[in-house]
Amino acid sequence: MKILITGANGFVGKNLVAELRNQGFNDLLLCTRNTTETELKQYASEAEFVYHLAGINRPKEDKEFEVGNKGFTEKLLTLLSQNPTSPPVIFSSSTQADLANAYGISKKEAESLVISYGQEYKVDVMIYRFPNLFGKWCKPNYNSVVATFCHNISREIPIQVNDLNAELTLAYIDDVIAELINQLEERKAKRALYGEVNPTYKVSLGDLVKLLTSFKESRINLSVPSLNDFFSKKLYSTYLSYLPENQFSYELTMHQDDRGSFTEFIRTPDRGQVSVNISKPGITKGNHWHHTKNEKFLVVSGQGVIRFRKIDTEEVIEYIVSGDKLEVVDIPVGYTHNIENLGETDMVTLMWVNEPFDSNRPDTYYLEV
Repeated sequence: MKILITGANGFVGKNLVAELRNQGFNDLLLCTRNTTETELKQYASEAEFVYHLAGINRPKEDKEFEVGNKGFTEKLLTLLSQNPTSPPVIFSSSTQADLANAYGISKKEAESLVISYGQEYKVDVMIYRFPNLFGKWCKPNYNSVVATFCHNISREIPIQVNDLNAELTLAYIDDVIAELINQLEERKAKRALYGEVNPTYKVSLGDLVKLLTSFKESRINLSVPSLNDFFSKKLYSTYLSYLPENQFSYELTMHQDDRGSFTEFIRTPDRGQVSVNISKPGITKGNHWHHTKNEKFLVVSGQGVIRFRKIDTEEVIEYIVSGDKLEVVDIPVGYTHNIENLGETDMVTLMWVNEPFDSNRPDTYYLEV
């Protein structure tokens, strides 16, 4: 199927093109600002399905709205009407189409043209009035507050918020793309005139700033957001896509002594803490037990032994561990335990504990195995 996409280099267009190709749709006719009139006419004559995403939303003068939104839509539909197949059209509009501003009026007029095309040529059309969108590849300092905040906060550039209580309705780009491609796959079904993207999220500007600031601070406190909160999960992914390319990495604090090192990697609010422990040859670490705190050890390099003893018994239990055979060892409560490097090289162990360390309630009691 030949699919025409206008605005193919825009935020929605780039994401749509990438995912269509992921799903095996490779016969794409990509219309950008550099597409010539001749090329557009050819694309329109070949298209079997159209995503009309092109538009103007931040012009120097309001009259450009009329040309870029209504005018271009009229030109495109005129060309499509000359296509014997009269391809279906999905049109990207805006929630501002109901507002009496220049942008909203131009989008509303473009909608009317799309509706008339569908009625005249008896072809399915669908209009999406998108709310504020967020996700990767959106241009900062243009028309997306999320993109601008992500870009600026990640670079320690000041942001300006006039009303912290102002509420936004947001939709995530992957959800938008899934909905658009779903309409392509269900093209034989009768469509509603206006489509909807689900889910959407409501958030105040103040809460948005707090969340994005917490993502920046996570490199210091090592926390990551709760992944059960889908909005935070999607926003965190978006934030990471705006990191400066020379700042993808960040250093961790290594607590080092003559025994090796211990380095905390990640903290989560509800899934515990992950650390990296390095033990030098012949070194034993641990010799403590917990009431409630529980851990998992995974030796990924080197050889060693993990020993256990229930605190009111004399029996010692041993588990031989090695990076040659990855095996997770649970550390049950009520057992004093230690880990010893039996090899001739450093032993590296990933350690997970069910709660971040709390110096006021460490739940850790020294007792030799």
